[in-house]
Amino acid sequence: MGKFVVRQVKTGIMFNLKANNGQVIATSEVYNSDAACRKGIESVRKNAPIAPIENQTVEGFAKEKHPKFEVYLDKAGEYRFRLKATNGQIIAVGESYTQLSGCLNGIESVKKNAPDAEIVMEE
Repeated sequence: MGKFVVRQVKTGIMFNLKANNGQVIATSEVYNSDAACRKGIESVRKNAPIAPIENQTVEGFAKEKHPKFEVYLDKAGEYRFRLKATNGQIIAVGESYTQLSGCLNGIESVKKNAPDAEIVMEE
């Protein structure tokens, strides 16, 4: 089972969603309070399992409704994803991947791990 690791940073508080193997599969924005961070986690738990994938790397891609995972190419030409909530706000982002298949596997891992992931404070 994955886990949400909450940690304090200079400018606030954020989380990483980690898979069973300890790898970070998604990261949040920096929140200004613990309560806001926990709301972000709940939003990821609720939205990730039901979010369709909008692959923006293909020409004429089909637009999906929120919530959704958006797959895109970054400036370095690597594949990335972002999870958007029903209101269109970005609630989690993935690492960069050299292959589309790796990016899609990352999304599947978020969908699988997020709903039951425990919340732990980084030590």
